[in-house]
Amino acid sequence: SGSVKAGKMPEGEKMRQCKQEEEQQQKEEEREGLIEFYSSYQELFQFFCSNTTIHGAIRLVCSKKNKMKTAFWSVLFFLTFGLMYWQFGILYREYFSYPVNLNLNLNSDRLTFPAVTLCTLNPYRYSAIRKQLDKLDEITHQTLLDLYDYNMSLPQRDWSTSSSQRRSSRSLLHHIQRHPLRRQKRDNLVNLPENSPSVDKNDWKIGFVLCNENNDCFHQAYSSGVDAVREWYSFHYINILAQVPDAKALDESDFENFIYACRFNEATCDKANYTHFHHPLYGNCYTFNDNSSSVWTSSMPGISNGLSLVVRTEQNDFIPLLSTVTGARVMVHDQNEPAFMDDGGFNVRPGIETSISMRKEMTERLGGSYSDCTEDGSDVPVQNLYSSRYTEQVCIRSCFQLNMVERCGCAYYFYPLPSRAEYCDYTKHKAWGYCYYKLLAEFKADVLGCFHKCRKPCKMTEYQLSAGYSRWPSAVSEDWVFYMLSQQNKYNITSKRNGVAKVNIFFKEWNYKTNGESPAFTVVTLLSQLGNQWSLWFGSSVLSVMELAELVLDFIAITFILGFRWFRSRQKLPAAVPALNSQDNAAFQDEAPALRAPHRFTVEAVVTTLPSYNSLEPRGPSRDGEEGHE
Repeated sequence: SGSVKAGKMPEGEKMRQCKQEEEQQQKEEEREGLIEFYSSYQELFQFFCSNTTIHGAIRLVCSKKNKMKTAFWSVLFFLTFGLMYWQFGILYREYFSYPVNLNLNLNSDRLTFPAVTLCTLNPYRYSAIRKQLDKLDEITHQTLLDLYDYNMSLPQRDWSTSSSQRRSSRSLLHHIQRHPLRRQKRDNLVNLPENSPSVDKNDWKIGFVLCNENNDCFHQAYSSGVDAVREWYSFHYINILAQVPDAKALDESDFENFIYACRFNEATCDKANYTHFHHPLYGNCYTFNDNSSSVWTSSMPGISNGLSLVVRTEQNDFIPLLSTVTGARVMVHDQNEPAFMDDGGFNVRPGIETSISMRKEMTERLGGSYSDCTEDGSDVPVQNLYSSRYTEQVCIRSCFQLNMVERCGCAYYFYPLPSRAEYCDYTKHKAWGYCYYKLLAEFKADVLGCFHKCRKPCKMTEYQLSAGYSRWPSAVSEDWVFYMLSQQNKYNITSKRNGVAKVNIFFKEWNYKTNGESPAFTVVTLLSQLGNQWSLWFGSSVLSVMELAELVLDFIAITFILGFRWFRSRQKLPAAVPALNSQDNAAFQDEAPALRAPHRFTVEAVVTTLPSYNSLEPRGPSRDGEEGHE
């Protein structure tokens, strides 16, 4: 026949073609490996468990044919993870609580001597202010007579007063009549505690009532008649000072008449080493060593290397109803800090030598997140009304004064005056007393928030004091001592012991204590504790943590990829096309069968086998050909 049989492909060509296909497939696999990702979550976690360095994870894969072991290791693995992160939570909570360690250090060095303030305990000489207080003294005298049947002898009044003073007296009389001092039964005073002691056998209490324009009254009562009279007198005394155009003119600062002798570190000190200010209740006050530019330093500890003072304590010209304490008021404080004598001061007794030994103590807080302290008060929401550096007491008093101006419309006389404000005066502010005592009650209960707003300084210096007392001068030396004082300071020798006192203030030792703070849980400690927990529960390292972080990132990535593929598959899904039915349209029923399209096309492929060229070789005549030829 004329057909030619196809031969086989040479072996070398076939192998070469297969090799090319394998190389092409390998290149495609390498190229696809850069962009392909895990195809499922199972593949992701199986790869992680098989290759991670975290202990126990490999058991989840190796024991997958044993469901009991797989379940056991799965529970153990995730339970261990939970316990470890529970410990992590404890560590983080401790770190973010910012704990501190208290450090106590003892230092030894030459110490700067602190500032020392002394006050006379008498605001004004009674002879200088008696005209302004004359009407108040008379009414107080009559009040004591009515309440206690006590006839108080007062100096003879000077009736030659000016018309302005008479108008002031009439205004004072009207104000006192509105706020009289009276006694009431204990049951009638609703704001008194139940266990208050009795005044006398009749169980009376003494006080006064302050009312505003709406007849809303505030009862200020005391169990002690002395305290009530002094507070009532001080209340009206403040009103009088606020009316005096220049109350400071009544103050006659006389350093030599108060401080008779001054020595520091065996050297004489004088008026130039003191600064002066006036307090409405404590009188003339003198502060030693308050100049921060040139401070005094103790060369050695001991009484002979400190401050030694002889002060005047007689009361010949004191205000009788206001100054009820004899002696002098002393306070030790740091430089450039105001002296709040009612907080940290102490009284010096007449005729007594008071020796006060000091020990310095410094406190340094960390601040920031570790403690609620302030460096200089600039971050405290309270204006500093004092011309000094920030202290907690400065802030508290400034806060009260600012609230006083805002609520009552005037400023309290004992504290600095804010800008564009005036001191309280009952001629201009009728109900300021009611407003003041109501505000004071809220202040003590911290309703105003002053104690919360005013934070402690991060650096504080305090002095621990201990006092010793002895009689001065002694009985055998008092005659010549008083004689020398009378010659030197014009001292009245008749007053004798009750008119002078001696004060010694010195460092007990050079050692001073520093209370510091240091972080108890630093970042280094936190990382160390976290590493210990990782090693305890999983025996892993930082690289194991990175493997876990990689697992989390891969999990997020595969979630995004699978979601994106699902969304794309929904977009590419073709809409279903309804099949045509000839019964739906009658026009197709009348169509000739010959014109209808066949329902199925049959395609037959005729495959012709290529001839094998290897079979095309010269051959001899076949037997059939020979037979045919024949």
